Amino acid sequence: MAKKPVVFVTRKLPEAVHERLRRDYEPRLNLSDRLYTGEQLARVTEGADALLPCPTDKLTASVIEALPGSIKIIATFSVGYEHIDTAAAKARGIIVTNTPDVLTDATADITMLLLLGAARRAYEGERMVREGTWSSWAPTGMLGTHLTGKRLGIFGMGRIGQAVAKRARGFDMEIHYSNRHRLKPDREQGAAFYKSAEDMLPNCDFLSINCPASRETYHWLNTERIRLLPRGAIVVNTARGTIVDDEALIAALKSGHLAAAGLDVFENEPNINANYRPLPNTFLLPHLGSATIETRNGMGFRALDNLDAYFAGKAPPDRVA
Repeated sequence: MAKKPVVFVTRKLPEAVHERLRRDYEPRLNLSDRLYTGEQLARVTEGADALLPCPTDKLTASVIEALPGSIKIIATFSVGYEHIDTAAAKARGIIVTNTPDVLTDATADITMLLLLGAARRAYEGERMVREGTWSSWAPTGMLGTHLTGKRLGIFGMGRIGQAVAKRARGFDMEIHYSNRHRLKPDREQGAAFYKSAEDMLPNCDFLSINCPASRETYHWLNTERIRLLPRGAIVVNTARGTIVDDEALIAALKSGHLAAAGLDVFENEPNINANYRPLPNTFLLPHLGSATIETRNGMGFRALDNLDAYFAGKAPPDRVA
């Protein structure tokens, strides 16, 4: 009987994913869900054939260089792979895969939650109820911003951006978008395309950030671009925290240029910029975009599909490096 490949799993995954790992591989599971440093990963993965990491694992060039020679593939439990130095992996001959498609709907749902939560002052209202400071209904109390019929700008019209647009049309929102490439008409569905995001921003009552994190998008939402948004606009981010310049966004929320923000992702999370916490016009979530049972199972199964293909001598379907 052939020896099963050894897979080192850096975090505790859903039990259904563990069951499949136990069936098809010799897994080294992290049932305590401890966080490994890069130095520790290089040591504990000795003898493993594959690494199944998460976005919390920072696989820098030095970490990848220190990994044992037995590791031939890194199948990340995520769509984004900016936490992996793919050039270093390629130099070592290590294949890298991700898990596209499976978290599109869950993330788009969270985007709508953020849009509604920020626009309708959900954080303030929920706190009033819990803290017992709600006195009575008032004609001018807790007035928020109407979502229906407003202009929604989407920066990054990939799978998730398109899913957000589909949901927003249910609120009769007018869709504007900026993307590297214009969509075909059947996918665009009447949305207004802007080759330049700067041209789009003045037409956004709401802005949803759905682009990948990259050098080009680092701190993309900065002071200059925020000024292009209409006064009273609302910003939501379910992509990556590094796309937003925190200080610029916080200043705009304090000044009133932006009415509110809904954020599910942060730079340096979970150690977020502390100046967000006291702001009443923020609706903040702890990176819940893909946090449904169905989606997290799907992410794990997609990562295993890539491992299955590789160890069967086939090309992994989601290879990114």
